[in-house]
Order: sequence, then C-alpha cells, then structure tokens
Amino acid sequence: MKFSGQGCIGLITLALLSACGGGGGGGGPVGGGNNTPPPSNAYTPGVFQPSSTYANQCSSTTTQNHFLRSWTNELYLWYDEVPDLDPSTVPDPLDYFDQLRTDALTPSGNYKDRFHFTYDTDEWIALSQSGVSAGYGAQWMILSGVPPREIVVAYTEPNSPASNAGLERGDVIMLVDGVDAINGNTQAIVDTLNDGVFPFDAGETHSFRILKLSGQTVDISMTSEEVTSDPVQNVKTIETASGAVGYLLFNDHIATAEAELIDAIETLDAANITDLILDIRYNGGGYLDIASELAYMIAGSTLTAGQTFERITFNDKHPTTNPVTGEALAPTPFHSTTQGFPGLSAGLALPTLDLPNQRVYVITSSSTCSASEAIINALRGVDVEVYQIGTTTCGKPYGFYPEDNCDTTYFSIQFQGDNAKGFGDYADGFVPDSTATGTDGDHVPGCEVADDFTRPLGDESEARLAAALAFRESNNQTCPAQSGFAPSGQLKPSASKRVLDGYMIRSPFRENRILRDR
Repeated sequence: MKFSGQGCIGLITLALLSACGGGGGGGGPVGGGNNTPPPSNAYTPGVFQPSSTYANQCSSTTTQNHFLRSWTNELYLWYDEVPDLDPSTVPDPLDYFDQLRTDALTPSGNYKDRFHFTYDTDEWIALSQSGVSAGYGAQWMILSGVPPREIVVAYTEPNSPASNAGLERGDVIMLVDGVDAINGNTQAIVDTLNDGVFPFDAGETHSFRILKLSGQTVDISMTSEEVTSDPVQNVKTIETASGAVGYLLFNDHIATAEAELIDAIETLDAANITDLILDIRYNGGGYLDIASELAYMIAGSTLTAGQTFERITFNDKHPTTNPVTGEALAPTPFHSTTQGFPGLSAGLALPTLDLPNQRVYVITSSSTCSASEAIINALRGVDVEVYQIGTTTCGKPYGFYPEDNCDTTYFSIQFQGDNAKGFGDYADGFVPDSTATGTDGDHVPGCEVADDFTRPLGDESEARLAAALAFRESNNQTCPAQSGFAPSGQLKPSASKRVLDGYMIRSPFRENRILRDR
C-alpha cells in the first residue's frame, strides 16, 4: 500500500545553525542477523551487486552500507545523482544512508530531496498500524528553532499526558527542565531542550514552564507514554446563510483513519452539507490508499468513475514494472471500497458526500505534505473546485516503499505521482493565490492566511477557518484581511531523528503497500 508523508520535522538548534540540519534519522540498534556467510565487501566504483546479496547481513556495518548503496542504485528516483561512496569509509550505516541522496535544488532553491530518513523498525510498525508513539500527545509547532525560539502547542491528543496536564493550543514553552527554551544558546541547553520536548521513550519525566494565552505562567510536569493518535477530530456542521458547511480536521493518514473518516463522511452527508472545509494543516501524509478513499468520498462516484487518483513513475530502470511488487505499472484508481485496514473488512462500499457544487476548501500549511497534497492534486485532476486557505504546502509529489534492514527501516524516494491530468510538478508546494484560476499548476485559488493559535481548531473565529467561510460567502473572489497569529517562521523538514509527535506517519515495511511520506 502506498505511503506518503513528510519525512522528519524541525529541530531545536543553536543560533546561526540551520534549524533543519542534523544527522540521518532515528534508527535502532543493529541486530537480527542470520547464519548466511557474509558476501564480499569489495568495492568497485560504478559496479553494484544486487542489494539482496547484502540484505540482513548485520554483523558488519560495511556490509549494511553495501546493501544501502545497491538498494539506492536500484530504486532511488534520482539514482544517477547520488555520489558513489566507498561503503568501508563510513562506520555508521545511518550516516552512510544520509549521504545517499541528490543535492539538486528545486526552482525555489530548496533541496529536491528533503524527505530522506530512517526509523526504528519496531517503533515504525507500532506507529503506522495503530498511531502509537512515545511522547506526551502534544503537537508542537517550532515557529523559530533558534533564539529567540517559539515553541507553541498546535493541538493535543485526547486523554494524553499533554491534555491531562492542561496544555492547550497556543501555549508557549518558556522553560524545559529549568533551562531557557527561548533564549538559551549553549549546546548543553539545546540538548536539554530536545531531550525534554522530544522524549525518545515512554516513562521519561520532564518539567515545563508554560505561558498561557491569558498571560499566566504555569509550571507542569509530564511523563511520556505510548500515546495513540486520533487522526480525525472536530467533525462538525456550520450553518451559514447559503447552506450548511461541513468541517473536518484530518491529522494523520494512518491505518486507523479509514474507519474514522468513513464515520465522519457519513455524519456530514446526513447533515446535507453544501460544501466541505477539509483542515489538513498539520497532516504530514501517510497511506496513499487512505488519501484515495477520502478523495473518492469527497468527489463521489460520477467524477471519479474510470479516473486516475494517481499514476506513479519510478526511475528509468523500471519504465513498465513496479520494481518492488513485480506487478505491471497501472494507475491507482479512486478507491470506492474499503482497503481492509485494521478494524474494517476489505471491499465495503464507501459513502460519498455528493456535494451539489463539487467544491472543497482545504486549510493548509508548510506541514501539509505528501498524501495530503495528493488529495488536493487528485481532486483537481477530476475538476473538483479546490480552494486553498493558509500557507504553501511542503511540496512532496514523491513516495517510497519503506525497507527494513537489520532492525532499521529506511525511507528513500522511489517514485513521483501525477493526477488524472498528468500533473505532479509541485516540488515547491501548492500555493494559495487569490489571482489563480483553474485546476492546473501549483497555484491554487484561495487566500494566504497565517495560523491562528489564539483560537481552538474548529472555532469559527479561528483565522483560517474564518477566512475559508468568508471566502466562500464572497463567491470565492475576496480574501479577508490578515488576522490571527503571524508566526516568525515555518516548521521545516529536517534530516534529524528528532521529529514532532504525529508527523512521522509511516507504514509497515513487510506489507505489500507503498509509502509516500511525515
């Protein structure tokens, strides 16, 4: 099953250092070897043995590097842009893997590949299948990763350490374990901040001083737990003079989202909504099958009949065959039935909204990535009117199959996706543009609006939701004046193993399912 997510998310750093710098990801200890004699580790530039020759040979880091070198040469979308490094010269497979990617830039000057990362395999399986990960259940937004830092709560998971401690959207971290989270600027302070804000394991206790929106400061302590993400929240109907509008906050394309999205669509359909506001501002991606299902439920059977949700292209070594599954390449359809994620049988008919105007308003940010962008692209590909409220998305029309080797799961870009019109060129993201028209290109009709941390998500006065409602009432011609909280920076992708809870959306590597990365 295809996966699409954002990769890694921003780090807390020292001043003058890139807020997105760092090493090669969150892999676990080497292990899980077998009794097969190790292959030859001879290195000849430009000569690559099959990656299977080196797979799961875990006693030698050089052999693991050979596996990564060959696997990258076989499947990486831009394999011919990767330096051919001697596997024996880098002692850590995670560091070696971090160098196996292109340094080419997009037209805007961003790195083309900002989505190269690793994850401990056991943690990856737990998160992708059930949304479980160690943390507090707080989604932090790092509006500035360098002093003066701004670390803000975007939302909390229900019944999590964060919600039980009283954390709310808009709360700002001032101290972590007694050190200054805003102005502290030594390596020891930065390490303390990262350890406290992003606990690696359950059972870690850290203290925080929090500035509330009221201006009050409170001191709290939180102990990290295995927190289960609730991917679909705040499903509601908003009554307007021109009809009922549905609102849906969708945060993660994880397996448990299938059943929750079906329930949400059935609820909104029963309310006879005329338009939908889909809030995916914090959705970093995940299973493309979930994205295809949701796009079908929004667009309905008429527009999607016989149409392509996404057509994927691998590197030029694999023009007609999927190199991972061995199947002939064929377009992914809009799924009209369940795909059999945990909790639901496969083949059940999906509900549809049957929107009278075939119009949807998407709320986005730079954290809207991959599978979330695929929904936007696919709907525009079948002429659903899509309007974008917020800021430019992350820009990831790419995906991959995660690969486990020696207890680490590797994520390396392997394909690009296009919609039914053949468009997939949005490496710099979808841009809300009040002057844009039509359903082609990376500029989408809509309004640029800053995130508003002074109001709860789903509150009709929250700046982005209010802008979507106002834009709709003005017949999609007028953007409201800027309001709400204007961040000093945006959350940026990172190659670091430090990630924000809920953004690393991943999929089980052993299943016959593709990932399009969180």
